[in-house]
Amino acid sequence: MIIDNEIDINSLSPLSLAFIGDTVFDLLVRCELLEEGNRPVNILHKSASERVCAAAQKDAALILLPLLNAEESVIFKRGRNTHTNSSPKNQSSADYHYATGLECLFGWLYLKGRDERIRELYGYISEKCSDE
Repeated sequence: MIIDNEIDINSLSPLSLAFIGDTVFDLLVRCELLEEGNRPVNILHKSASERVCAAAQKDAALILLPLLNAEESVIFKRGRNTHTNSSPKNQSSADYHYATGLECLFGWLYLKGRDERIRELYGYISEKCSDE
């Protein structure tokens, strides 16, 4: 992780946490796709886009909610309940808010240096989604 340890992560806005969490989640998805095997980049991009859209992230959030501890639940809810000035394209508002909560959680975990917890939670998402 490349960030100044002097930053109070808990004081960052939910959208700032979601800003970094979006990238963390996207990178996890892209790495998982590469682990599944070599494919043309346009296929990889299409598969990644399907897994990181708001609807898919909402589904992932619903999978994780029962697994979150109290502190993680608070962070997720801060992200989910935050007011945004943008309206989602081709996504429901509810999906968008759940996706923001998920991204907020992953951003917070990343900035806290909780890489093992990120891997654990993403692994659970991956496992549950592959069962369907």
